[in-house]
Amino acid sequence: MEADFVIIGAGSAGCALAYRLSEAGHSVLVVEYGGTDFGPFIQMPGALSFPMNMARYDWGYQTEPEANLNNRRLACPRGKVIGGSSSINGMVYVRGHARDFDRWSEMGADGWGYADVLPYFRRMENWHGQETEGEGDPALRGKDGPLHISRGARQNPLTRAFVRAGQQAGYLFTQDYNGRQQEGFGAFEATIWKGQRWSAANAYLKPALKRQNCDLVRGLAERIVIEDGRATGVMVKGKGKITARREVIIAASAINSPKLLMLSGIGPAKHLAEQGIDLVADRPGVGQNLQDHLEMYIQMSATQPVSLYKYWNLFGKAWVGAQWMLTRSGPGASNQFESCGFIRSRAGIEYPDIQFHFLPIAVRYDGTVTTRGHGFQAHVGPMRSKSRGAVTLRSSDPADDPRIDFNYMSHAEDWEDFRACIRLTREIFAQEAFAPYRGEEIQPGASAQTDAELDDAIREHAESAYHPCGTCRMGRADDPMAVVDPETRVIGVDGLRLADSSIFPQITNGNLNGPSIMAGEKAADHILGKIPLLPVNDTPWIHPDWENSQR
Repeated sequence: MEADFVIIGAGSAGCALAYRLSEAGHSVLVVEYGGTDFGPFIQMPGALSFPMNMARYDWGYQTEPEANLNNRRLACPRGKVIGGSSSINGMVYVRGHARDFDRWSEMGADGWGYADVLPYFRRMENWHGQETEGEGDPALRGKDGPLHISRGARQNPLTRAFVRAGQQAGYLFTQDYNGRQQEGFGAFEATIWKGQRWSAANAYLKPALKRQNCDLVRGLAERIVIEDGRATGVMVKGKGKITARREVIIAASAINSPKLLMLSGIGPAKHLAEQGIDLVADRPGVGQNLQDHLEMYIQMSATQPVSLYKYWNLFGKAWVGAQWMLTRSGPGASNQFESCGFIRSRAGIEYPDIQFHFLPIAVRYDGTVTTRGHGFQAHVGPMRSKSRGAVTLRSSDPADDPRIDFNYMSHAEDWEDFRACIRLTREIFAQEAFAPYRGEEIQPGASAQTDAELDDAIREHAESAYHPCGTCRMGRADDPMAVVDPETRVIGVDGLRLADSSIFPQITNGNLNGPSIMAGEKAADHILGKIPLLPVNDTPWIHPDWENSQR
């Protein structure tokens, strides 16, 4: 088998690449280990806790014991299905803050500043905000892209109370956190359309596969074939070599992309030698710079039966599922993350470094309720931790899982920031808007008050938000820790590109599906040799007194 371009990974960025490269008339083969996304567990938004806990759809990765979190091994779900993690995630859509991308540019990702990436966000979006109701910044949003973005109905009184409570606590209201003003409380946006998950597979891959020049190949990519310093294809288990006439493009996730590079001889020379792998290119940054968002669920019991707990039984779930199957409506048509907040942890922080996901039920990502009764919760955590970890090989066997060590909470500021997250959330839940519903605090519990008590709660209860990135970071070619250059070329090997969340120099504010798709969109233009879309110079809203005021 051969094609002009071989893409490894049918995830968020890989699907966008397949669509754009085939749209340009080139032949494309997409190599994906996972299978179909058919069925309600993926397509029904309300069933989001199922696919990320099913071996059929998830690689099932776990971290190494995290020393600062009581040596717990945390789940690190990655999509093993067409659409990748966009088919198993929470469907929350966040671009990131403008300053995130400006920081990328400062770190050596030339041409990836906010003005440069904004046109690609607009190109990919099919935004369904209601301009007539004053929603959003329409001039900054895309209206005819492949990726449908919508807002939930926000009918649950707890969901509305969260936004009011944020304002009562002195924070701003934001019409569109993906527009000019991220800071504040408002409505969440989601990759949901007409009651269905709108994954990268639905948005990009399936339309691309309808073209005669794009095909999907199922199998495990074992290594990149490199001949005389040039990538010429990929070895796929059971299928042999798949040849790329022009380029090989890796888009296999922040976990599997560095793994595949190292299996192919591209990475830290000493580590590869320890695994018995012949060195092709000594790139010490491969697998390093691993980042994530860590969060806690601040959970409250509810004094009125207004939460989603009424559906948390066999009959309730059957009713929700049946309604969705028949009408694509009801609770199953929403991810239930319908309200959010972005705030700054303290004065002197220029732009938000805390994100809230509000959920009108007290439940874990695996679907386990933490109390028998009605409740609600806010997922909260710092957005820009200084902790860094690594992905390394366990062996030279492609079937072995890599070692994943995020090194969570290894920086002193992480503890200060996380304590602020908890205390600020408690302040919001204490506002008048929650008075009709507010019961006792379930987690971390009213007994956790001092710094030491909060630190113990963090060690025991902090969880990943499932946003790994940074392990093949982008930078200038003369940067020894950079893995790809600003045109997404793997440094030291010709004919090889990489585009997914692994290339992020620094994690962005919020959920990473949106920026990952953007990376695929922009990389496609670099691969095609196109002149990048014209920059859009827009000044983001920054609190006028950010140096002296926290809100």
